[in-house]
Amino acid sequence: MASARVAGEAAAQPPMAPNLQGALWMLGSALTFTAMTTLIKYLGEDYPAALQTFYRQAAGLAILAPVILKHRSAAFATSRPGILIFRSAAGTVAMILSFYAFAKMPLADANALSFTRTLWLVPLAAFTLGERVGPLRIGAAVVGFAGVLIMIKPAMGPHFAIGLPALAMLASALLLAFTVTGMKVLTRDHAPMVILVWSAVLGLVLAIPGALFVWRWPSPSDFALLCLMGVIATANQACYIKGMQVGEAAAMAPIDYTRLVFSAAVGLLLFHEVPGPWTVAGAGVVVVSTLFITVREQQLARSAKLSAAAEIP
Repeated sequence: MASARVAGEAAAQPPMAPNLQGALWMLGSALTFTAMTTLIKYLGEDYPAALQTFYRQAAGLAILAPVILKHRSAAFATSRPGILIFRSAAGTVAMILSFYAFAKMPLADANALSFTRTLWLVPLAAFTLGERVGPLRIGAAVVGFAGVLIMIKPAMGPHFAIGLPALAMLASALLLAFTVTGMKVLTRDHAPMVILVWSAVLGLVLAIPGALFVWRWPSPSDFALLCLMGVIATANQACYIKGMQVGEAAAMAPIDYTRLVFSAAVGLLLFHEVPGPWTVAGAGVVVVSTLFITVREQQLARSAKLSAAAEIP
């Protein structure tokens, strides 16, 4: 009787709101991302970015191996191999560049620059997807890039020279924007699992040359950390996708920015990194501009759905 009553009470409880579920997944994404970048920075002194990328890709493929073996040909079924190859190549290079930046820059600075991916999506959406980009989104992107200049100003010096780590992170964000744009094209006629499988397999293959160029055999403890980093990176991707799938994009975007707070805290506690005023100010500008773009895109998507529904007789 008691167990039946408990079951009835549990069934009577209202389900968790989708945005709350999504927020929890996004918090998990922020925590796993911080853990991953912490390991990247810790291992960066002895293991170059290309080698870390190889281990990260190998771990991702190992996790997807059961799915690939079960579905075999269906997992690779595609009518757009060119886009899949380009997307995997861009993603692999982007990963190497971001790993290099995280190892060489303060975690808070590198994280803040990584959010410029949203800013790059504005011109890419116009040129590659043919999306209409209004003056508000263009203005928000321009303001966001002004925030980037604020962040990197202390390192520019009198000759306005940007350091290699900052350039690497900006280039990584641009390449990741290409991968997001490619995903938007592919999801029109491809299952998400097909995209993940191609990305994992090609990502590992493309990471091999760079890893061989800087290869060194890791110690048992370092090997365990490298594998752990790869597993955490895969979990991070899964948490992010699930959070964005369950919750509304405009509501989830602010939660994603908690990794700025987590990375600043880890950088201070473990690596004695203190974010400067220029970093804080520039990151604030980037956050506000990218949030505006996210909210604006969702408003336009809702308006398009309402217009389409109104046209149905």
